[in-house]
Amino acid sequence: MGIERQTRRRLCSQFAFHLALLLFVGIRALAEIRYSVPEEVKDGTALGNVAKDIGIDITSLIDRRFRVVSESKEIFFEVNQNNGALYVHKKIDREELCHGSGACLMELKVIVENPLEIHYVVVEITDVNDHSPSFPEKEQTFEIGEQTLPGRRFQLHTARDPDAGINSIRTYTITSNEHFEVDIRQSDEDKIPFLVLKKSLDREQKNKHTLLVTAVDGGKPPRSGTLNVSIKVLDINDNRPTFSKEVYSVALKENVALDTVVAKVQATDLDEGSNGDVEYAFGGHINSKVLELFSLDRNTGEIRVKGQIDYETADVFKLDVQASDRGQPPMTTDCRVIIKIQDVNDNEPQIEVTSISSMVPEDSKHGTVISLISVTDIDSGPNGKVTCSLTGNVPFELKPSFKENMYSLVTKETLDREIVSHYDISITATDYGEPPLSIFKTLSIQVSDVNDNIPQFSHSPLELYLTENNAPGASIFSVSASDKDLNDNAAVSYRIMRGEGGHTDMASFLNINPDNGHISEATD
Repeated sequence: MGIERQTRRRLCSQFAFHLALLLFVGIRALAEIRYSVPEEVKDGTALGNVAKDIGIDITSLIDRRFRVVSESKEIFFEVNQNNGALYVHKKIDREELCHGSGACLMELKVIVENPLEIHYVVVEITDVNDHSPSFPEKEQTFEIGEQTLPGRRFQLHTARDPDAGINSIRTYTITSNEHFEVDIRQSDEDKIPFLVLKKSLDREQKNKHTLLVTAVDGGKPPRSGTLNVSIKVLDINDNRPTFSKEVYSVALKENVALDTVVAKVQATDLDEGSNGDVEYAFGGHINSKVLELFSLDRNTGEIRVKGQIDYETADVFKLDVQASDRGQPPMTTDCRVIIKIQDVNDNEPQIEVTSISSMVPEDSKHGTVISLISVTDIDSGPNGKVTCSLTGNVPFELKPSFKENMYSLVTKETLDREIVSHYDISITATDYGEPPLSIFKTLSIQVSDVNDNIPQFSHSPLELYLTENNAPGASIFSVSASDKDLNDNAAVSYRIMRGEGGHTDMASFLNINPDNGHISEATD
């Protein structure tokens, strides 16, 4: 609940600040809307009516291209352009989208045009108890020497449950017996079970114990998984190895060379001979992916890189290492190695054009929004921080929006189609890494015509000589005029301006063809 409250508070404060910036650059954002939906709901399940919530006339949804734009590669939500409803488009699996027990939030952009508006919808995916706890193996065996003192702990396989919150693993139980109990150590978000000896064993009385460990989650009804534990009682190797640290924590840059030494664990044993010789192995429940990326030297305890380390795939690895002596029976102890991966600048930024008006009138006012652009970089820290700019001398500029890494392309100067009718605008996105990485994207913008030019005669003034006694209707001369505008704005028609006053007006004896400018003597 603390994480959810912090997330809501952060979204609310960001929305108020970003709304002011958004209005400043000419894009309207009237509301941020929140919805909640459980995972696994059927396709077509309605969450609410977005059009109604943001006050848009339902009859205009199609004409205004009412739509949802999601940053996710998969489309989980859509809007109905007939009634404005937001509905589930694809089955949602919370465990695939979000890991851990924090709030699982998806932010959607609802866009309408004419005028261009963007609204934000935050959908919280709530967890349902659709997974049972499971152990990596069905059985686990321990060999414990007799006369082992009560209080000794033996790490059990840790169960996994991908559900979150109350639906995750709550506790472990064990079948009733007189020699063992279960204790739980909390490590980050994990509950690690240990088998604890509460009464000394006697091999001569009983040389094998069989127990059932159960992992139980907190769902209603609860789900559970079981682990069969066998304990073989053997004779004495009475000192176990001891690690120099219970937890080893190291940092490792991504993309390091293969065979790089990551860490070296060390355990000692007070026994002599084979009972004091120590060898190392990864814990039995370690993830198979970890075994592809790291190796452990059985004799020295050195952990080395054997696969490609990618920060964007995983930024931390938690390895359990077991030290075992060579006594009969062997004794073991465990430690945890935490490897924190450090990011390097190995991903270039990405530019996404969310919306664009490819045809811009030449009489557009300064600050007219042409396109909405967002940039992303999956690196972290400065390596993932991006700046965006235009190259070349163009009458446009980028203005940052209320949301980080989001820009509006707007006009900054007066356009004149008769001078420049087309612009190829090059956008550069550069991160702050060392060295920085960049990407380029070109937008094609056409300047549309408005009627802002008057026709021009090829000669002005024009002098011509008319001989007397011409036949009425005879062609005398042709005039020609042109207009720099396009299409209907450039169409020219002709007429003679008749004089005013009491004197004889020569123009009254002439006619002109309005379509081609041919001048002839009047017939009347």
